[in-house]
Amino acid sequence: MSLILEKLCKSILLEHFGPIVEQTASDLFQHGPRTLGQMRSTIKLPISKIKESLCVLIKFGIVFYEQTERGLIYNLDTDKIITILRYPRYMYFVENCCGNEAEMMLEEVLKNGYDTASQIIVKTYKKLEQFPPERRSSVPVLKDKFELLVKNQFLMRSLCSDILSDVPTDKPDFSMPSLNIKALTRLTQGNETEPAGDSNIYWKVNIDRFTQDLRDQILVKSIMNRIDDSAGELMRQLLYLMYLRTASWADTSIPIPVTEIKDAMKKNFPSILPHLDQYLRIIEEDSSQFIQRVGDSGGGQYSVNMKEAFHQLAWAVLENVVMERFGSKAARIFRLIRSHKYIEQEKINQIAMIPAKEAKILTFKLLEENFLQIHELKKAGVSTAPTKIFFLFHIDLNQVVRMTIEHCYHALYNVIQRREHEMTSNKRIIDKELRIKTLTANLKEHGATEEQLAEIAEMMTPSERLQIERVHEVIKKLGTNEFCIDDTLFVLQMYIRYHR
Repeated sequence: MSLILEKLCKSILLEHFGPIVEQTASDLFQHGPRTLGQMRSTIKLPISKIKESLCVLIKFGIVFYEQTERGLIYNLDTDKIITILRYPRYMYFVENCCGNEAEMMLEEVLKNGYDTASQIIVKTYKKLEQFPPERRSSVPVLKDKFELLVKNQFLMRSLCSDILSDVPTDKPDFSMPSLNIKALTRLTQGNETEPAGDSNIYWKVNIDRFTQDLRDQILVKSIMNRIDDSAGELMRQLLYLMYLRTASWADTSIPIPVTEIKDAMKKNFPSILPHLDQYLRIIEEDSSQFIQRVGDSGGGQYSVNMKEAFHQLAWAVLENVVMERFGSKAARIFRLIRSHKYIEQEKINQIAMIPAKEAKILTFKLLEENFLQIHELKKAGVSTAPTKIFFLFHIDLNQVVRMTIEHCYHALYNVIQRREHEMTSNKRIIDKELRIKTLTANLKEHGATEEQLAEIAEMMTPSERLQIERVHEVIKKLGTNEFCIDDTLFVLQMYIRYHR
């Protein structure tokens, strides 16, 4: 694991769990898998605090353990730490798919690591009590929303157990227990005398399902941007049909007959039917190569090629990175070398339509930044003098992708540090704004007049208002940058997953 990834993970843990948990995780970063005794010897914390920190990390799936001859060995999963940055995306996706109540339930699971269905429903019900009556939901409705989350596999049973030998290794379990509506209603009223029927059955977020959904969203949006919205809807249906016959993470789907595609589009998007064949041909012939025609029987068969799709998307991301860092001429050289695979400097000068001196400077700048590599080729049948060696430029895609992933880690770390700096340096004014908002809300509840509210609002001077607006604007921009960087990181991680 790289140093910058370690620093990024520590920053995320410190921001979300505090310094004690971060210190425990830091020991695992530095020394790798360890027993509790080994951790106790290096972490300057009471053993009770170390145990509590490990419990928190295990609860959120960040630390896992295994039994060895030395005892229980604890290890860290850095991928789970990075996914914490994507929690807002998960909530937004569930809100669009299942509604506001389902989003609130997912938020409860994300905040607690895992919880029982009854507790999730009760906590969500109490949250909704703060809303106007028309926005509240009954316990049966919340139960249905929870079942919808499980049905869509956004939540799955937690396989944790108090006894190590009882930890199952089977596939994820999505079976719903029989919940008692009357007992749930009594729980919302504070009466816990009757069990709800799900004791010791805990639920956690199915990260793998959300990763698939984000992956599919990227493919659909890519087709929408390259062609149009109808083509994007066609791609969405192709992905759905792929899941009916192919494993979720297969490189290439089992062939999908055109007849099934037509039936799916007739049911979900009938307006595209007159032009379905043209759209299929356009997507197939597009350079993105998301789908391939693999047979002619039954009007034709098409296959979704996930591996090639993310190969093309990775190239597109890298070209944009080169464009932003070095300019359009450098991006032209980068594309030229990609298309020729191996090419000499003289040919770059001739084909790129850039002055020779400038082309040479840009080429060696890309080489210096490790976006290009040099391959030495000796001329056959001659001496090994330097003048008899050809230097060919080429691109090692795997190496460049991994390097860009490191750059993404560094950028995310910088964003988090900058946001923390803004929050710390403006803590006084942020706290003052929060106190004024809290006081205003309390006065409104007690029927305060407009004059009283205006008097409270005047507690913050015009200069302080300008300062707090600037702080909020900076933090908002940093949040937007974080999402954009994570988009790039996700595409490159998908490439690595399919091209290991």
